Amino acid sequence: MKLIPLPAFTDNYLWLLHDEHQALVVDPGDAQTVLQALQRLDLRLEAILVTHHHADHTGGVDALREATGAAVYGPAREPVSEPVHRMNQGDRVRALGLEFVVMDVPGHTAGHIAYYSDAGFDGAPLLFCGDTLFSAGCGRLFEGTPAQMLASLDALAALPADTWVCCAHEYTLGNLAFACAVDPANEALHNYAVTARERRATQQPTLPSPLRLERQINPFLRTREEAIIHAAQGFDPTASEAAEVFAALRTWKNEFR
Repeated sequence: MKLIPLPAFTDNYLWLLHDEHQALVVDPGDAQTVLQALQRLDLRLEAILVTHHHADHTGGVDALREATGAAVYGPAREPVSEPVHRMNQGDRVRALGLEFVVMDVPGHTAGHIAYYSDAGFDGAPLLFCGDTLFSAGCGRLFEGTPAQMLASLDALAALPADTWVCCAHEYTLGNLAFACAVDPANEALHNYAVTARERRATQQPTLPSPLRLERQINPFLRTREEAIIHAAQGFDPTASEAAEVFAALRTWKNEFR
């Protein structure tokens, strides 16, 4: 099984998973990028997985469906053009001989979902999480509440440590700059920042990222740890409960330069 992040727009990744014959694509905001990859690799598109309704994740769905006949799977409660298989928590998508379990992860949008396979890539678990979890960060809250997003991140963080996290944007360097401001004594975080900068200097993606690393370095997954609580209270002294700490961090990140 091969996993390819196809760059699109300014910083999107359209994830292409294939077995050298058939493929699935996740959040295809741009059809042409995907069609070119399918032609170059001589692949047939079997399935299109959509995590949420934003145009940079859905803009190529109609053209790809028409060109390839691929089945489309998407969130049950968000506007994705028909025909689409509407997916809820616990539903399963079967493609490429794999089974992906759907997780409801509201916060970035109200009906955002993620797709998890326990053996999706070289025998390791695979997570397509859209704009919910990023490496060293998380998505903005456009439609959900801090409590919803925290619950979504808690659910993702509880997946096996060797899960490969496939985020939909190359936001890693900016997220790491903020994470270092929040948690300056974190050695693992600083080591990862060096590696990430080296990769981006040669135009290599920083993704996918192993979940065990995100548990160590991502402040939005660590809102109950003393160092993160203390940092958040420096921005908002009233933050004490985990959802309040998360809300303070997210607001701080929105303003961080």
